[in-house]
Amino acid sequence: MLDDLRALVEFAQAGSIAGAADRLFRTPSAVTRQLQRLEAELGAELLDRSTKPPRLNSLGSRVLERARDMLQRTEALRSLASPDAEPHGLLRIGLSHPLAERTLIDPIQALPEKYPKVRLRLLSELARELFQRLLAGELDVAVVLLPEGKTAPPPLLTKIIASDRMEIVQSAAGNVDDDWKSLGRAPWVLNPPGCPLRASLIDRMERDGFTPMIAAEVHNMHLQLAFVQSGYGVGLLPARFIARNHSIHAVKVLRPPSFDLRPAVAIVRAGQLGALGKAVELLEHGFRKLLEAADTPKPITRSRRDVPANRRKSQSRK
Repeated sequence: MLDDLRALVEFAQAGSIAGAADRLFRTPSAVTRQLQRLEAELGAELLDRSTKPPRLNSLGSRVLERARDMLQRTEALRSLASPDAEPHGLLRIGLSHPLAERTLIDPIQALPEKYPKVRLRLLSELARELFQRLLAGELDVAVVLLPEGKTAPPPLLTKIIASDRMEIVQSAAGNVDDDWKSLGRAPWVLNPPGCPLRASLIDRMERDGFTPMIAAEVHNMHLQLAFVQSGYGVGLLPARFIARNHSIHAVKVLRPPSFDLRPAVAIVRAGQLGALGKAVELLEHGFRKLLEAADTPKPITRSRRDVPANRRKSQSRK
């Protein structure tokens, strides 16, 4: 019917069947059959054929208005689904808690700057909650941390874009040694249960016969860092977060034996995104670039109290 409605619109625009045929690159008889088919489908005459050339009657004029609206809506739907169209519309992005912090805001801000017709809606949740929202159609894409070698549950589509190196940290004045026995006696500031990073840390410690002593359970990394810096406990934080918050000299990094926790950063979606696909590609590029740059330098493991006294005096005189 859409093709027949288009013939009606072109007929009204051209003022004749011959003119509509020229605009549609068809023969006049083919356009005539389309208009007759449309009338048969609707069960009513749309043209006044008592005049030469025929013209739309009163009902035909009203149908014409609806036909134009339907064709415009159809083109909008095609544009929404086309990967070649300019990104537009609402893009609903989910971020897992370890990624929802200000050091990663630039890739998100770049989206409306590059594609001004895109509107954003952000949600921060646990990864498993984001997966459920993707499956329910409440999100278009989610950026999550996954344990190495893992993917989102099917039928969700997973694309690994980078890794996020984690560090065990204590305050610059802390005296916890970097062995699992000492860390088993230390108080810990960690994410609440359900966090795969916490689960990986606990699993690694239990393999050596130790269990972390939990002193605080909070999702907010800025609050975790503040607890660590104050000496309240030992924490597990992303290296890029420590570096970008200028905290390298305010904390001491501990590297116990055989500890190398690098969860994967993944873009997860439920299916094709149509015109919004290009916006997600830009988001992916921004996250990858930022995380790769953050993973290059390793935070130093020495605090100021480790510097010899004679060097501290010479530095203070400069």
